[in-house]
Amino acid sequence: MLKMPLFGRDRKKKENKEDKLAIEEKYNLKDVLGTGAFSTVKFAESKANPGEMYAVKIIDKKALKGKEDSLENEIKVLRRLKHPNIVQLLETFEDKSRVFLVMELVTGGELFDRIVEKGSYTEKDASGLIRQVLEAVDYMHEQGVVHRDLKPENLLYYSPDEDSKIMISDFGLSKMEESGIMATACGTPGYVAPEVLAQKPYGKAVDVWSIGVISYILLCGYPPFYDENDANLFAQILKGEYEFHSPYWDDISDSAKEFISRLMTVHVDQRFTCKQALAHPWISGNAAATKNIHGTVSEQLKKNFAKSRWKQAYHATTVIQKMKKMALTNNSNRSPTLQRCISEADNGACGCADRS
Repeated sequence: MLKMPLFGRDRKKKENKEDKLAIEEKYNLKDVLGTGAFSTVKFAESKANPGEMYAVKIIDKKALKGKEDSLENEIKVLRRLKHPNIVQLLETFEDKSRVFLVMELVTGGELFDRIVEKGSYTEKDASGLIRQVLEAVDYMHEQGVVHRDLKPENLLYYSPDEDSKIMISDFGLSKMEESGIMATACGTPGYVAPEVLAQKPYGKAVDVWSIGVISYILLCGYPPFYDENDANLFAQILKGEYEFHSPYWDDISDSAKEFISRLMTVHVDQRFTCKQALAHPWISGNAAATKNIHGTVSEQLKKNFAKSRWKQAYHATTVIQKMKKMALTNNSNRSPTLQRCISEADNGACGCADRS
């Protein structure tokens, strides 16, 4: 397994070959799951336990040149975090041209996609989702880590199971507080906290604001801040200008609205911490309503967060075919996870195709 630092810096000229284990000695790298600007993600099967599947992120060192510190930071953060609702980095490898990150394989799909597919959806369901996110982010904050890019695309279901847990992924912009004052403007427009846009020093509270934005969307299907013009969008966020519009919020409880207001507070000292949010009656009590709001929320989600469906459908079909092919070559030792993922993929529910 790779020892930090990466990219050969500060390494001894003569390496002990036993310390530098090639990834191919432990895993069979299989078909491509997705590609990004600097990396490719592939299925990987354990050689020690055939049928046990993982996701391997393969980073091209040349493409990453000048951004090595960012990757080292992501790896350092992921090694520190071990929580049931955080996608786990299992081990790392390196050769002359690439870095390999062996990760948990998460197969349940993206948050909004699953909500749209459900037949019934209530405030109570939304409360349960946000509770899991808050518990994971509270743990991160206790470890001195700020995610800085919490958004729905980074919340994935662990498996296609109906009662699957939610997982936080993508720690590319995360930061450890011990590394110094955070003042860099980063994150995704629409989810970023006012203090980040104001270019003030900031901390853990930026994650709480983002959870507030996600909570708002989960209850109505559209974002609290929106404008085609970025300058106007940022002005709304800086002032904390959002509303609970009728008729979309008419059936939503006062407790839910109060909860969101405590998370999306411009003044950082008045904003809830994760622990305070977890203690709120909408999360810890019975204040979340049980009325079915699926119709309104799913309609708005489809309207406001529609993906390029033809592209996704094509990619999903490709992944299903690849998984079936893999299963045929290893039918006798197929893992329950892979088996379930293939059967769900046939019905369009597998999330493997969503992470391109």
